[in-house]
Amino acid sequence: MITVTNVGLRYGERKLFEDVNIKFTPGNCYGVIGANGAGKSTFLKILSGEIEPNTGDVSIAPGVRMSVLKQDHYQYDEYEVLETVIMGNARLYEIMKEKDALYAKPDFTDEDGIKASELEFEFAELNGWEAEAEAATLLQGLGIGTELHYKKMADLSGADKVKVLLAQALFGNPGVLILDEPTNHLDIKSINWLEEFLIEFEGTVIVVSHDRHFLNKVCTHMADVDFGKIKLYVGNYDFWYESSQLALAMMKDQNKKKEEKIKELQEFIARFSANASKSKQATSRKKLLEKITIEDIQPSSRRYPFVGFKPEREVGNDILTVDRICKTIDGVKVLNNVSFTVAKGDKIAFTSENEIANTTLFKILTGEMEPDSGEFKWGITITKAYFPKDNSEFFNDVELSLVDWLRQFSDEKSESYLRGFLGRMLFSGDEALKQAKVLSGGERVRCMLSRMMLSNANVLILDQPTNHLDLESITALNNGLIDYKSVILFASHDHQFIQTVANRIIDITENGIVDKRMRYDEYLEYKASL
Repeated sequence: MITVTNVGLRYGERKLFEDVNIKFTPGNCYGVIGANGAGKSTFLKILSGEIEPNTGDVSIAPGVRMSVLKQDHYQYDEYEVLETVIMGNARLYEIMKEKDALYAKPDFTDEDGIKASELEFEFAELNGWEAEAEAATLLQGLGIGTELHYKKMADLSGADKVKVLLAQALFGNPGVLILDEPTNHLDIKSINWLEEFLIEFEGTVIVVSHDRHFLNKVCTHMADVDFGKIKLYVGNYDFWYESSQLALAMMKDQNKKKEEKIKELQEFIARFSANASKSKQATSRKKLLEKITIEDIQPSSRRYPFVGFKPEREVGNDILTVDRICKTIDGVKVLNNVSFTVAKGDKIAFTSENEIANTTLFKILTGEMEPDSGEFKWGITITKAYFPKDNSEFFNDVELSLVDWLRQFSDEKSESYLRGFLGRMLFSGDEALKQAKVLSGGERVRCMLSRMMLSNANVLILDQPTNHLDLESITALNNGLIDYKSVILFASHDHQFIQTVANRIIDITENGIVDKRMRYDEYLEYKASL
């Protein structure tokens, strides 16, 4: 158990939160959510002891070990991969080194023998004899093969280093596990493995993540950083989001009788409870949900951007034909005889083990790159809007305010129209006069989406559009694409995004494509059955 008592933190005049009183208990997973800048990662640092709060304290039950996902990817470059994982249990690693030093002494004394036996006892108590096997199992679960286990960390790619540091955090059965964005740089297979690991984990998990599917799968509670407080809510992210929207609607409709509100709430909770799976987390959530009262559900202060795409004209029968396209990048064949035809109503998610394949295909289809062989043809009714994975050319060294930046892409040039449009994308007042070149990653993405909305295109092409976005913007974009009445071609790492938007999956492989008209979860089941 980890107990937070009267914790508060200020930076100068700015209050992040105050009077935070929470108990995080074993067997539960807590997702920490909040708007950008609310202090989610800062709160994790307070829990881990990296930052001291201005007021209050954090205490952990005696004998409970806390493990934290490290963010410095270069910290362990001089160590071997397997050794780095075992360092997750600092005391066990210290004992291993002490033992090695003792047994290496040329003048081993009786005192050394007594010390060694004490260390051996503690080593066994900490399950030291199984340490290498456990570390290897964690690494393999995250996709780090045995051929890498004795390599130096410095020799690994950035994505593989992230996986090793995650294995380090999970190692040795800690009592409290603190994870800040653990799914970053993980592939779908590794994320699925991590979800199952955390569902079975018996300690306390506290996590920050922008991956809604992950939060929905593993979390029993949400810790919401809002109104300068941190409040615990039972349920996963979807339950928190839907309930906060329901509470907002109820608050606006003050004339509704309390009995009607209670009935609406009960029906809402019953719907979520009925969808619970058989996992321990879901069973625990269901029991807690059934105890919720109308007072427990509160509206959120979150602001959601408006994302809506309206095609100016309907697509004709001929949309896109791709015929045997091949492309080699840096000596690697990333597209090999790729052929498919797009039909009306298609919302196609492109997946691939080689992410460059999706980006390369999109660049070819938008004319930014030529194929080595093969061809493609767009229908004469088609107008395209493209969201590139790298948007730096649109912003770097651009000496324009946001209003003037957006004016470049708008038929309507008036300031009031452009400001109104930017306001819906959360750039209100003086925010609309910021220089385009100083925007954050998330702000740039919102601007690029604004540009796409202004085009009124009937085909949208999006390459990793959720990168850099907060949960509110991801939710708004997700809903906007679900509502879009025309054709979408897109690539994303966001499981829920793909599952809810796509009605067709095209998986680009070394030998061509696998093309299935089905939802993403169905496709994953199909793929697992092969």
